[in-house]
Amino acid sequence: MRRQTFKSALMLHFREHSSIYLFMIVLFLMGVIFGAIVVNSLNFSQKQDLYYYLTRFFGQVSSGELASAYDMFQESYFHNIKYIGLMWMLGISIVGLPIILILLFLKGVVIGFTVGFLVNQMGWHGFLLSFVSVMPQNLLVIPAFIIMGTMSVSFSLKMVRHQFMKRAYEPVFPMIVRYTLVMIFVSVGLLASSFIEAYLSPALMKEVIQIVNKK
Repeated sequence: MRRQTFKSALMLHFREHSSIYLFMIVLFLMGVIFGAIVVNSLNFSQKQDLYYYLTRFFGQVSSGELASAYDMFQESYFHNIKYIGLMWMLGISIVGLPIILILLFLKGVVIGFTVGFLVNQMGWHGFLLSFVSVMPQNLLVIPAFIIMGTMSVSFSLKMVRHQFMKRAYEPVFPMIVRYTLVMIFVSVGLLASSFIEAYLSPALMKEVIQIVNKK
């Protein structure tokens, strides 16, 4: 019975926010495409410089010279939490609505650029490296950011209606509580993505780099 109630609530949530979710997904994908296009706009020396630092990084991964997994976990988690926390604050501020959209777009740009550069410089091997270094944690990070971005935009729009329209709406405090609970839920989910990034991805990258170096 409880599972059925939760499923119904989830379905209702996605129905109510379907248009914002669609917009945020399209915005993110536009960022990914833009990031991939930017790679082609780099000149030869810029690509060479980036590739030099990239090969140094892969060398460190292969030889196990990276920071400890726990340090990487902390760094990854706090980076993601700061991103989520900023979205939460921007949603409450009302005027931060455009910045929420920019943040999500930039997240897409970073991913698109990273994957695009690896494939551009290393071909099939670059695709394999991006598959094990970028994809695993982002299977959780991307939905988390889209959910938080959608909730921030939705909350901001509700606050705008509450402030500038004369019609009566629900009290603000329960809205803030629900909004904050979403942030907490997303933050807990990001623990798993940071664990993958710190403990799983480096191991997978090391295996792929060794395969690439043998060929």
